[in-house]
Amino acid sequence: METVTQIPGWMLIPFVVQLLCIAILPLTKAEEWWEHNLHKLYVSLILGIPVGIWLCMNGMSHDLEHQMIYDYVPFILLLMALFVTTGGIRIKGDLKAKPVTNTCILAIGWVLASFMGTTGAAMLLIRLLIQTISERKHKAHTILFFIAIVANCGGLLTPLGDPPLFLLFQKGADFTWFLNLTPEWFVTGVLLLATYFCMDTYYYKKEPQENLAKDNSETSSISFGGLINVFWLLCVICSTMFINPKYIPAIGEHDAPFYIKLLREWAFIAIIVLSMVTTKKQTRVENNFSWTPILEVACVFCGIFATMTPALLFLQQNPLPVTEPWQFVYCTGVLSAFLDNAPTAMVFHATATTLPVAEGTTLVAGISEILLKAISMGAVFFGALTYIGNGPNFMVKSIAEQSGIKMPSFFGYMGKFSLIICLPIYIIVQLIFF
Repeated sequence: METVTQIPGWMLIPFVVQLLCIAILPLTKAEEWWEHNLHKLYVSLILGIPVGIWLCMNGMSHDLEHQMIYDYVPFILLLMALFVTTGGIRIKGDLKAKPVTNTCILAIGWVLASFMGTTGAAMLLIRLLIQTISERKHKAHTILFFIAIVANCGGLLTPLGDPPLFLLFQKGADFTWFLNLTPEWFVTGVLLLATYFCMDTYYYKKEPQENLAKDNSETSSISFGGLINVFWLLCVICSTMFINPKYIPAIGEHDAPFYIKLLREWAFIAIIVLSMVTTKKQTRVENNFSWTPILEVACVFCGIFATMTPALLFLQQNPLPVTEPWQFVYCTGVLSAFLDNAPTAMVFHATATTLPVAEGTTLVAGISEILLKAISMGAVFFGALTYIGNGPNFMVKSIAEQSGIKMPSFFGYMGKFSLIICLPIYIIVQLIFF
Protein backbone atom coordinates (compact mmCIF):
# COMPACT_ATOMS: atom_id res chain seq x y z
CA MET A 1 0.00 0.00 0.00
CA GLU A 2 1.41 3.40 -1.05
CA THR A 3 2.25 5.73 1.83
CA VAL A 4 0.80 9.23 1.49
CA THR A 5 3.24 11.94 2.53
CA GLN A 6 1.72 14.23 5.13
CA ILE A 7 2.25 17.91 4.34
CA PRO A 8 3.83 19.64 7.36
CA GLY A 9 2.38 22.96 8.40
CA TRP A 10 5.63 24.83 7.74
CA MET A 11 5.26 24.06 4.02
CA LEU A 12 2.47 26.65 3.94
CA ILE A 13 4.90 29.42 4.85
CA PRO A 14 6.12 30.10 1.27
CA PHE A 15 2.51 30.46 0.09
CA VAL A 16 1.69 32.88 2.91
CA VAL A 17 4.88 34.87 2.29
CA GLN A 18 4.10 35.08 -1.44
CA LEU A 19 0.63 36.48 -0.77
CA LEU A 20 1.89 38.88 1.91
CA CYS A 21 4.44 40.23 -0.56
CA ILE A 22 1.60 41.00 -2.98
CA ALA A 23 -0.50 42.65 -0.30
CA ILE A 24 2.09 44.54 1.74
CA LEU A 25 5.10 45.47 -0.42
CA PRO A 26 3.13 47.95 -2.60
CA LEU A 27 2.21 49.80 0.60
CA THR A 28 5.75 50.09 2.01
CA LYS A 29 9.00 51.83 1.15
CA ALA A 30 9.76 48.82 -1.06
CA GLU A 31 6.99 49.91 -3.45
CA GLU A 32 9.40 51.21 -6.09
CA TRP A 33 11.45 48.00 -5.97
CA TRP A 34 8.30 45.85 -6.18
CA GLU A 35 7.01 47.74 -9.23
CA HIS A 36 9.57 45.98 -11.46
CA ASN A 37 8.20 42.74 -12.86
CA LEU A 38 11.65 41.18 -12.80
CA HIS A 39 11.72 41.65 -9.02
CA LYS A 40 8.31 40.00 -8.72
CA LEU A 41 9.71 37.07 -10.70
CA TYR A 42 12.71 36.89 -8.35
CA VAL A 43 10.38 36.57 -5.36
CA SER A 44 8.30 33.91 -7.12
CA LEU A 45 11.40 31.87 -7.98
CA ILE A 46 13.01 32.25 -4.55
CA LEU A 47 9.82 30.96 -2.89
CA GLY A 48 8.64 28.55 -5.58
CA ILE A 49 11.81 26.62 -6.49
CA PRO A 50 12.49 25.25 -2.96
CA VAL A 51 8.84 24.20 -2.73
CA GLY A 52 9.13 22.39 -6.07
CA ILE A 53 12.31 20.61 -4.98
CA TRP A 54 10.69 19.49 -1.72
CA LEU A 55 7.63 18.15 -3.52
CA CYS A 56 9.75 16.22 -6.01
CA MET A 57 11.93 14.76 -3.25
CA ASN A 58 8.80 13.57 -1.41
CA GLY A 59 7.14 11.86 -4.35
CA MET A 60 4.69 14.61 -5.26
CA SER A 61 6.19 15.74 -8.56
CA HIS A 62 2.93 14.77 -10.29
CA ASP A 63 0.98 17.26 -8.17
CA LEU A 64 3.47 20.00 -8.99
CA GLU A 65 3.41 19.14 -12.70
CA HIS A 66 -0.39 19.25 -12.79
CA GLN A 67 -0.49 22.56 -10.93
CA MET A 68 2.07 24.34 -13.11
CA ILE A 69 1.43 22.83 -16.55
CA TYR A 70 -2.28 22.06 -16.50
CA ASP A 71 -3.54 24.83 -14.19
CA TYR A 72 -1.08 27.77 -14.38
CA VAL A 73 -0.39 27.64 -18.13
CA PRO A 74 -4.10 27.57 -19.14
CA PHE A 75 -4.85 30.28 -16.56
CA ILE A 76 -2.21 32.73 -17.78
CA LEU A 77 -2.78 32.08 -21.49
CA LEU A 78 -6.52 32.73 -21.17
CA LEU A 79 -5.83 36.03 -19.40
CA MET A 80 -3.25 36.94 -22.03
CA ALA A 81 -5.62 36.12 -24.89
CA LEU A 82 -8.35 38.31 -23.36
CA PHE A 83 -5.86 41.07 -22.57
CA VAL A 84 -4.38 41.16 -26.09
CA THR A 85 -7.66 40.95 -28.01
CA THR A 86 -9.50 43.58 -25.95
CA GLY A 87 -6.35 45.72 -25.91
CA GLY A 88 -6.63 45.93 -29.69
CA ILE A 89 -10.19 47.32 -29.66
CA ARG A 90 -10.27 51.12 -29.47
CA ILE A 91 -13.33 52.99 -28.22
CA LYS A 92 -12.88 56.74 -28.37
CA GLY A 93 -15.34 59.50 -27.52
CA ASP A 94 -16.47 62.13 -25.02
CA LEU A 95 -20.12 61.92 -23.99
CA LYS A 96 -22.09 64.24 -21.73
CA ALA A 97 -21.26 63.01 -18.23
CA LYS A 98 -24.81 62.91 -16.91
CA PRO A 99 -25.65 60.29 -14.25
CA VAL A 100 -27.70 58.24 -16.69
CA THR A 101 -24.83 58.22 -19.23
CA ASN A 102 -22.25 57.15 -16.68
CA THR A 103 -24.57 54.49 -15.28
CA CYS A 104 -25.12 53.10 -18.78
CA ILE A 105 -21.35 52.80 -19.35
CA LEU A 106 -21.00 50.92 -16.07
CA ALA A 107 -23.97 48.69 -16.95
CA ILE A 108 -22.48 47.84 -20.35
CA GLY A 109 -19.20 46.90 -18.67
CA TRP A 110 -21.11 44.85 -16.08
CA VAL A 111 -22.68 42.75 -18.84
CA LEU A 112 -19.53 42.48 -20.95
CA ALA A 113 -17.35 41.39 -18.02
CA SER A 114 -18.68 37.84 -17.97
CA PHE A 115 -17.99 37.33 -21.65
CA MET A 116 -14.65 39.08 -22.17
CA GLY A 117 -13.35 38.90 -18.61
CA THR A 118 -13.26 41.57 -15.93
CA THR A 119 -9.80 42.55 -17.18
CA GLY A 120 -10.98 42.80 -20.78
CA ALA A 121 -14.14 44.77 -20.01
CA ALA A 122 -12.30 47.11 -17.65
CA MET A 123 -9.51 47.85 -20.12
CA LEU A 124 -12.02 48.28 -22.95
CA LEU A 125 -14.18 50.91 -21.24
CA ILE A 126 -12.06 52.70 -18.63
CA ARG A 127 -10.57 55.25 -21.06
CA LEU A 128 -13.98 56.05 -22.56
CA LEU A 129 -15.35 56.57 -19.06
CA ILE A 130 -12.44 58.78 -17.99
CA GLN A 131 -12.76 60.89 -21.13
CA THR A 132 -16.50 61.23 -20.54
CA ILE A 133 -16.15 62.45 -16.94
CA SER A 134 -13.02 64.54 -17.62
CA GLU A 135 -14.90 67.86 -17.29
CA ARG A 136 -16.54 66.84 -14.00
CA LYS A 137 -15.11 67.92 -10.64
CA HIS A 138 -16.33 64.88 -8.72
CA LYS A 139 -14.87 61.82 -10.48
CA ALA A 140 -13.35 59.40 -7.98
CA HIS A 141 -16.66 57.80 -6.95
CA THR A 142 -17.32 56.84 -10.58
CA ILE A 143 -13.97 55.03 -10.81
CA LEU A 144 -14.63 53.25 -7.50
CA PHE A 145 -17.98 51.94 -8.69
CA PHE A 146 -16.37 50.98 -12.01
CA ILE A 147 -13.89 48.82 -10.07
CA ALA A 148 -16.69 47.14 -8.11
CA ILE A 149 -19.18 46.66 -10.95
CA VAL A 150 -17.05 46.08 -14.06
CA ALA A 151 -13.69 44.87 -12.70
CA ASN A 152 -15.29 42.44 -10.24
CA CYS A 153 -19.01 41.76 -9.86
CA GLY A 154 -19.81 41.64 -13.57
CA GLY A 155 -17.65 38.58 -14.19
CA LEU A 156 -19.79 35.91 -12.52
CA LEU A 157 -21.58 34.21 -15.40
CA THR A 158 -18.86 32.39 -17.36
CA PRO A 159 -15.34 30.98 -16.79
CA LEU A 160 -14.10 33.88 -18.94
CA GLY A 161 -15.36 36.37 -16.39
CA ASP A 162 -12.82 36.01 -13.60
CA PRO A 163 -9.73 33.82 -12.98
CA PRO A 164 -11.21 31.81 -10.06
CA LEU A 165 -14.14 30.77 -12.24
CA PHE A 166 -11.79 29.58 -14.97
CA LEU A 167 -9.91 27.49 -12.42
CA LEU A 168 -13.21 26.01 -11.19
CA PHE A 169 -14.07 25.32 -14.82
CA GLN A 170 -10.73 23.49 -15.03
CA LYS A 171 -11.87 21.41 -12.05
CA GLY A 172 -14.88 20.11 -13.97
CA ALA A 173 -17.73 22.66 -13.88
CA ASP A 174 -19.44 23.00 -17.28
CA PHE A 175 -18.91 26.28 -19.12
CA THR A 176 -22.65 27.04 -19.02
CA TRP A 177 -23.11 25.98 -15.37
CA PHE A 178 -22.04 29.44 -14.18
CA LEU A 179 -25.19 30.90 -15.77
CA ASN A 180 -26.97 29.39 -12.75
CA LEU A 181 -25.49 32.32 -10.82
CA THR A 182 -27.56 34.81 -12.84
CA PRO A 183 -29.89 35.69 -9.91
CA GLU A 184 -26.95 36.57 -7.63
CA TRP A 185 -25.25 38.48 -10.46
CA PHE A 186 -28.42 40.39 -11.34
CA VAL A 187 -29.41 41.43 -7.81
CA THR A 188 -25.87 42.53 -6.92
CA GLY A 189 -25.41 44.47 -10.16
CA VAL A 190 -28.77 46.23 -9.95
CA LEU A 191 -28.16 47.26 -6.32
CA LEU A 192 -24.70 48.61 -7.13
CA LEU A 193 -25.88 50.44 -10.27
CA ALA A 194 -28.86 51.95 -8.45
CA THR A 195 -26.62 53.10 -5.60
CA TYR A 196 -24.18 54.63 -8.07
CA PHE A 197 -26.95 56.44 -9.97
CA CYS A 198 -28.25 58.01 -6.76
CA MET A 199 -24.76 59.02 -5.65
CA ASP A 200 -23.76 60.41 -9.04
CA THR A 201 -27.00 62.37 -9.21
CA TYR A 202 -26.12 63.90 -5.83
CA TYR A 203 -22.61 64.84 -6.98
CA TYR A 204 -23.89 66.09 -10.35
CA LYS A 205 -26.05 68.63 -8.56
CA LYS A 206 -22.97 69.85 -6.67
CA GLU A 207 -20.93 70.37 -9.85
CA PRO A 208 -19.88 73.98 -10.58
CA GLN A 209 -21.94 75.41 -13.43
CA GLU A 210 -18.82 76.16 -15.49
CA ASN A 211 -17.88 72.48 -15.33
CA LEU A 212 -21.30 71.40 -16.54
CA ALA A 213 -21.23 73.99 -19.33
CA LYS A 214 -17.83 72.73 -20.43
CA ASP A 215 -19.06 69.13 -20.29
CA ASN A 216 -22.04 70.00 -22.48
CA SER A 217 -19.95 71.85 -25.06
CA GLU A 218 -16.88 69.61 -25.28
CA THR A 219 -18.37 66.39 -26.60
CA SER A 220 -17.47 64.02 -29.40
CA SER A 221 -19.21 61.00 -30.85
CA ILE A 222 -17.98 57.48 -30.15
CA SER A 223 -15.67 55.93 -32.73
CA PHE A 224 -14.25 52.44 -32.92
CA GLY A 225 -11.01 50.93 -34.14
CA GLY A 226 -9.38 47.52 -34.23
CA LEU A 227 -12.71 45.76 -34.72
CA ILE A 228 -10.96 42.69 -36.14
CA ASN A 229 -10.29 41.91 -32.49
CA VAL A 230 -13.99 41.36 -31.89
CA PHE A 231 -13.57 38.29 -34.11
CA TRP A 232 -10.45 37.18 -32.23
CA LEU A 233 -12.31 37.68 -28.93
CA LEU A 234 -15.08 35.40 -30.20
CA CYS A 235 -12.39 32.88 -31.09
CA VAL A 236 -11.15 32.97 -27.47
CA ILE A 237 -14.70 32.37 -26.22
CA CYS A 238 -15.32 29.50 -28.65
CA SER A 239 -11.95 27.92 -27.85
CA THR A 240 -12.77 27.96 -24.14
CA MET A 241 -16.22 26.51 -24.72
CA PHE A 242 -15.48 23.78 -27.24
CA ILE A 243 -11.80 22.76 -27.00
CA ASN A 244 -12.14 20.58 -23.93
CA PRO A 245 -12.62 16.89 -23.02
CA LYS A 246 -16.40 17.15 -23.40
CA TYR A 247 -16.10 17.78 -27.14
CA ILE A 248 -12.61 16.35 -27.78
CA PRO A 249 -12.25 13.24 -25.57
CA ALA A 250 -8.56 12.82 -26.45
CA ILE A 251 -7.74 15.91 -24.36
CA GLY A 252 -8.98 14.17 -21.21
CA GLU A 253 -7.18 10.86 -21.70
CA HIS A 254 -4.74 10.15 -18.89
CA ASP A 255 -1.89 9.11 -21.15
CA ALA A 256 -2.45 11.80 -23.79
CA PRO A 257 0.72 13.77 -24.66
CA PHE A 258 0.93 17.24 -23.18
CA TYR A 259 0.52 18.96 -26.55
CA ILE A 260 -2.88 17.26 -26.92
CA LYS A 261 -3.94 18.05 -23.35
CA LEU A 262 -3.00 21.68 -23.99
CA LEU A 263 -4.74 21.92 -27.36
CA ARG A 264 -6.91 24.81 -26.18
CA GLU A 265 -3.83 26.70 -25.02
CA TRP A 266 -2.21 26.30 -28.44
CA ALA A 267 -5.33 27.91 -29.85
CA PHE A 268 -4.94 30.82 -27.39
CA ILE A 269 -1.33 31.33 -28.52
CA ALA A 270 -2.39 31.37 -32.17
CA ILE A 271 -5.13 33.92 -31.41
CA ILE A 272 -2.68 36.15 -29.53
CA VAL A 273 -0.25 36.13 -32.47
CA LEU A 274 -3.00 36.75 -35.03
CA SER A 275 -4.45 39.60 -32.96
CA MET A 276 -1.07 41.31 -32.79
CA VAL A 277 -0.42 40.82 -36.51
CA THR A 278 -3.83 41.99 -37.73
CA THR A 279 -4.17 45.07 -35.48
CA LYS A 280 -2.72 48.37 -36.62
CA LYS A 281 0.11 49.50 -34.38
CA GLN A 282 -1.44 52.96 -34.07
CA THR A 283 -4.61 51.45 -32.58
CA ARG A 284 -2.68 49.87 -29.72
CA VAL A 285 -0.66 53.07 -29.27
CA GLU A 286 -3.88 55.08 -28.88
CA ASN A 287 -5.04 52.50 -26.33
CA ASN A 288 -1.75 52.86 -24.44
CA PHE A 289 -1.38 49.09 -24.82
CA SER A 290 1.54 47.66 -22.85
CA TRP A 291 2.64 44.13 -21.99
CA THR A 292 3.57 45.22 -18.46
CA PRO A 293 0.24 44.36 -16.71
CA ILE A 294 -0.02 40.83 -18.08
CA LEU A 295 3.68 40.16 -17.45
CA GLU A 296 3.13 41.27 -13.86
CA VAL A 297 0.33 38.75 -13.49
CA ALA A 298 2.47 36.01 -15.07
CA CYS A 299 5.43 36.67 -12.75
CA VAL A 300 3.37 36.87 -9.56
CA PHE A 301 1.10 33.91 -10.27
CA CYS A 302 4.02 31.68 -11.20
CA GLY A 303 5.04 31.81 -7.55
CA ILE A 304 1.46 31.61 -6.30
CA PHE A 305 0.69 28.42 -8.20
CA ALA A 306 3.96 26.76 -7.17
CA THR A 307 3.71 27.59 -3.46
CA MET A 308 -0.04 26.89 -3.47
CA THR A 309 0.49 23.21 -4.30
CA PRO A 310 1.44 22.05 -0.78
CA ALA A 311 -1.21 24.38 0.67
CA LEU A 312 -3.91 22.65 -1.35
CA LEU A 313 -2.60 19.22 -0.40
CA PHE A 314 -2.46 20.29 3.26
CA LEU A 315 -6.11 21.39 3.18
CA GLN A 316 -7.13 18.09 1.63
CA GLN A 317 -5.43 16.33 4.55
CA ASN A 318 -6.54 18.86 7.19
CA PRO A 319 -9.92 20.33 6.22
CA LEU A 320 -10.90 23.75 7.59
CA PRO A 321 -13.96 23.84 9.92
CA VAL A 322 -16.13 25.36 7.20
CA THR A 323 -19.30 23.44 6.29
CA GLU A 324 -22.21 25.79 5.57
CA PRO A 325 -22.71 27.69 2.28
CA TRP A 326 -22.77 31.10 4.01
CA GLN A 327 -19.47 30.24 5.70
CA PHE A 328 -17.93 29.50 2.31
CA VAL A 329 -19.22 32.84 0.99
CA TYR A 330 -17.53 34.90 3.72
CA CYS A 331 -14.38 32.81 4.21
CA THR A 332 -13.70 32.71 0.48
CA GLY A 333 -14.66 36.36 0.20
CA VAL A 334 -12.51 37.75 3.01
CA LEU A 335 -9.40 35.88 1.85
CA SER A 336 -10.11 36.91 -1.74
CA ALA A 337 -10.22 40.55 -0.67
CA PHE A 338 -6.87 40.56 1.11
CA LEU A 339 -4.96 37.87 -0.73
CA ASP A 340 -5.97 36.82 -4.22
CA ASN A 341 -9.26 35.39 -5.38
CA ALA A 342 -7.95 32.72 -7.78
CA PRO A 343 -5.86 30.66 -5.31
CA THR A 344 -8.41 31.34 -2.57
CA ALA A 345 -11.13 29.72 -4.67
CA MET A 346 -8.89 26.69 -5.12
CA VAL A 347 -8.25 26.47 -1.39
CA PHE A 348 -11.94 26.37 -0.54
CA HIS A 349 -12.76 24.06 -3.42
CA ALA A 350 -10.20 21.67 -1.94
CA THR A 351 -11.85 22.13 1.47
CA ALA A 352 -15.29 21.36 0.02
CA THR A 353 -14.04 18.11 -1.52
CA THR A 354 -13.35 16.78 1.99
CA LEU A 355 -16.92 17.31 3.25
CA PRO A 356 -19.43 14.45 3.40
CA VAL A 357 -22.13 14.61 0.73
CA ALA A 358 -25.73 13.63 1.42
CA GLU A 359 -27.33 11.11 -0.91
CA GLY A 360 -29.02 12.79 -3.87
CA THR A 361 -26.92 15.95 -3.63
CA THR A 362 -26.07 17.47 -7.01
CA LEU A 363 -22.30 17.56 -7.50
CA VAL A 364 -20.50 20.02 -9.76
CA ALA A 365 -16.70 19.98 -10.10
CA GLY A 366 -16.66 17.27 -7.44
CA ILE A 367 -18.44 19.28 -4.72
CA SER A 368 -21.97 20.21 -3.71
CA GLU A 369 -23.52 22.65 -6.19
CA ILE A 370 -24.58 25.09 -3.49
CA LEU A 371 -21.02 25.20 -2.12
CA LEU A 372 -19.62 25.86 -5.59
CA LYS A 373 -22.07 28.75 -5.93
CA ALA A 374 -20.96 30.13 -2.56
CA ILE A 375 -17.26 29.85 -3.45
CA SER A 376 -17.82 31.49 -6.83
CA MET A 377 -19.78 34.39 -5.36
CA GLY A 378 -17.29 34.98 -2.57
CA ALA A 379 -14.25 34.86 -4.85
CA VAL A 380 -15.68 37.16 -7.54
CA PHE A 381 -17.67 39.70 -5.54
CA PHE A 382 -15.38 40.22 -2.54
CA GLY A 383 -12.42 40.92 -4.80
CA ALA A 384 -13.84 44.45 -4.93
CA LEU A 385 -13.30 45.05 -1.19
CA THR A 386 -9.65 46.08 -1.67
CA TYR A 387 -7.37 47.27 -4.45
CA ILE A 388 -5.52 43.95 -4.32
CA GLY A 389 -8.57 41.70 -4.41
CA ASN A 390 -8.56 41.30 -8.20
CA GLY A 391 -6.03 42.01 -10.92
CA PRO A 392 -7.90 44.81 -12.77
CA ASN A 393 -8.43 46.85 -9.60
CA PHE A 394 -4.94 48.29 -9.43
CA MET A 395 -4.82 48.62 -13.22
CA VAL A 396 -7.94 50.80 -13.22
CA LYS A 397 -6.64 52.84 -10.25
CA SER A 398 -3.33 53.40 -12.02
CA ILE A 399 -4.94 54.52 -15.28
CA ALA A 400 -7.26 56.89 -13.39
CA GLU A 401 -4.36 58.45 -11.47
CA GLN A 402 -2.35 58.86 -14.68
CA SER A 403 -5.34 60.83 -15.98
CA GLY A 404 -5.22 63.19 -13.00
CA ILE A 405 -8.02 61.65 -10.93
CA LYS A 406 -7.13 61.55 -7.23
CA MET A 407 -7.96 58.11 -5.87
CA PRO A 408 -8.31 57.04 -2.22
CA SER A 409 -5.44 55.25 -0.51
CA PHE A 410 -5.55 51.50 0.14
CA PHE A 411 -7.36 51.90 3.45
CA GLY A 412 -9.25 54.96 2.26
CA TYR A 413 -10.78 52.83 -0.50
CA MET A 414 -12.08 50.42 2.13
CA GLY A 415 -13.23 52.99 4.67
CA LYS A 416 -14.88 55.36 2.22
CA PHE A 417 -16.28 52.88 -0.27
CA SER A 418 -16.05 49.11 -0.17
CA LEU A 419 -16.94 48.45 3.47
CA ILE A 420 -19.83 50.92 3.55
CA ILE A 421 -21.29 50.28 0.09
CA CYS A 422 -20.16 46.95 -1.35
CA LEU A 423 -20.14 44.83 1.81
CA PRO A 424 -23.73 45.65 2.89
CA ILE A 425 -24.94 44.74 -0.60
CA TYR A 426 -23.05 41.45 -0.47
CA ILE A 427 -24.61 40.66 2.90
CA ILE A 428 -28.08 41.30 1.47
CA VAL A 429 -27.37 38.98 -1.46
CA GLN A 430 -25.99 36.29 0.86
CA LEU A 431 -29.08 36.45 3.06
CA ILE A 432 -31.33 36.10 -0.01
CA PHE A 433 -29.53 33.20 -1.70
CA PHE A 434 -27.51 31.40 0.98
